[in-house]
Amino acid sequence: MENELQSLEAEAKKSLSNLEDVKQLEEFRIQYLGRKGQFSTIMRSLGSVPAEDKPRLGQLANSVKSEIEKLFEEKSQNLHRQSAQASSGSGPDLTLPGRCPAPGTLHPITKVMQETCAIFESLGFSVAEGPDVEVDYYNFEALNIPAHHPARDMHDTFYVGDSVLLRTHTSPMQARVMESQDPPLRVIAPGKVYRCDSDITHTPMFHQVEGVLVDKGISFADLKGILTVFTQKMFDKDLALRFRPSFFPFTEPSAEVDIACVMCNGVGCRVCKKTGWLEILGSGMIDPEVFKKVGYDPDVYSGFAFGLGIERIAMLKYGIDDIRLFYENDQRFLSQF
Repeated sequence: MENELQSLEAEAKKSLSNLEDVKQLEEFRIQYLGRKGQFSTIMRSLGSVPAEDKPRLGQLANSVKSEIEKLFEEKSQNLHRQSAQASSGSGPDLTLPGRCPAPGTLHPITKVMQETCAIFESLGFSVAEGPDVEVDYYNFEALNIPAHHPARDMHDTFYVGDSVLLRTHTSPMQARVMESQDPPLRVIAPGKVYRCDSDITHTPMFHQVEGVLVDKGISFADLKGILTVFTQKMFDKDLALRFRPSFFPFTEPSAEVDIACVMCNGVGCRVCKKTGWLEILGSGMIDPEVFKKVGYDPDVYSGFAFGLGIERIAMLKYGIDDIRLFYENDQRFLSQF
């Protein structure tokens, strides 16, 4: 019986090492550990051995059975783990090619903002940044928009306090820069601005770039030249420009600037409402009253200012018809850029 138990242990260990799937594992259990298995058959003969040998052989039998059961449990866990990985597909397949993670990219607003700044920097403009939370004086009064002026109704302002607000445009930097620098100067002021407005073409927070150029002998022709170069570089087309008379409190004369529709090249389409033109920015010659407030002599210096909305430029550049798409963080939209 001792030889039978030792032979059974050796045979069981060899058989376990050759098992390859869960089905074979169950067959092994029945063959060796089942009620009619080989171990049970040997144990039934324990009653016929001499009494003095029973304790030793019983202890050996328990040891052999424990060893086989231990190895069986380890093999069972390994085979079940492999089976689960194969069925779920989570196990690594070393024959597959590597998969690179999807690369990130700049947001379209960031891309257009950077491109806008780069174009004006190439034309000699420096970049100035100011606070989002502004005081009433720089947002309105320094720009020739005193209290109760009807132009204030155009801005739909978020007020933080009696004289503190979220800036409605980046034009306050026009006054701040001119207060701190003597002409000549060329400056653009990019940044976020805030207004109480929200629909498919407006959001409560959006981005603007304000531009100012002051020197001796500056005329409206210089303004036209700068904006023409900007639109040609931004849209990579030789687009026609149209200047329409308008009103801004801090410029006189003032003009809205239109470009030939980037979709139809000025022929007329749904985007431009069959006019062939698209409005992109406001501009004008700086009002002498603004010069007086910052200490410039309007008889010696002249200059122009312009302001453009980055979202507006991005919508035209990329053919987007709803401004809210920029802020919904939809990966299907953002991945296109």
